[in-house]
Amino acid sequence: MAKNIIEKGFDVAVCDVQQNVVDGFKGIASIASTNPFEAADQRNVIMMILPNSDVVNAVLFDKGGALENCAPNSLIVDMSTGSYPKLMETAKRVAKRGHRFVDAPVGRTPREAITGKLLVMAGGEADDIAALDGAFKAVGDTIIHVGETGSGLKAKLVNNYMAMVNNAVTGETLSLAKALGLDVRAMAKLMSSTAAGLGQLNTNYPKKVLAGDLTPDFPIFMAIKDLTMAIELAEMVNNKGQFGRMARAEFINADKAGMGALDQTAILEYFISSQS
Repeated sequence: MAKNIIEKGFDVAVCDVQQNVVDGFKGIASIASTNPFEAADQRNVIMMILPNSDVVNAVLFDKGGALENCAPNSLIVDMSTGSYPKLMETAKRVAKRGHRFVDAPVGRTPREAITGKLLVMAGGEADDIAALDGAFKAVGDTIIHVGETGSGLKAKLVNNYMAMVNNAVTGETLSLAKALGLDVRAMAKLMSSTAAGLGQLNTNYPKKVLAGDLTPDFPIFMAIKDLTMAIELAEMVNNKGQFGRMARAEFINADKAGMGALDQTAILEYFISSQS
């Protein structure tokens, strides 16, 4: 990411705790240091992507930290994936020091970090996001301003929540296929052409619940029926089917709430109503 920003013509100072990483930037970055104070010397933008919120706070606020030596009214940009409460406290402490704060975690993989095609999810004031447009475009091909300070991290964590749940569901489902004697690769190919693999956000949600249409293409009571039969099949091969059981329980609750004849995507409305 730093190299991509440098290649776009920005004057960049690089800081990392690992000397070998710093050594790789000598002759490329204007400063390459293991010392945040040294790297921050009168810089007006401090961009961090660090292991957790505690490290972010140490880099900024500890004795010899970046905020002791950066320019007045700097833009502090936290691109880490950390704790939301700690991030909001960091933002307050940054403001008290007379600086501005943006949270802008990134998505996708190390491959996109190398090619400059990350997804940047930014939270903060519109003017501050606009001021960072060049740097963000150096690291990503998709920049989304998702809202006020903290919204970037919220968006990243919600996205990763769904991604990891889908990962676990996919693993359990393919393990069921294998236990039933089905070819796992053939099933992966099959499901990649259905809503199971394409995902509800790419198939049913846009045309149903997100469009305000809950007329049933596939009603909740049928979702319960199919899940029940699938769980019965799983039990025959000692597969736990735990995600199926959890989903069926929620669909049953939605049915009890009078939503059984609505489209399966109405489960979103059930979850929203149950939180209020």
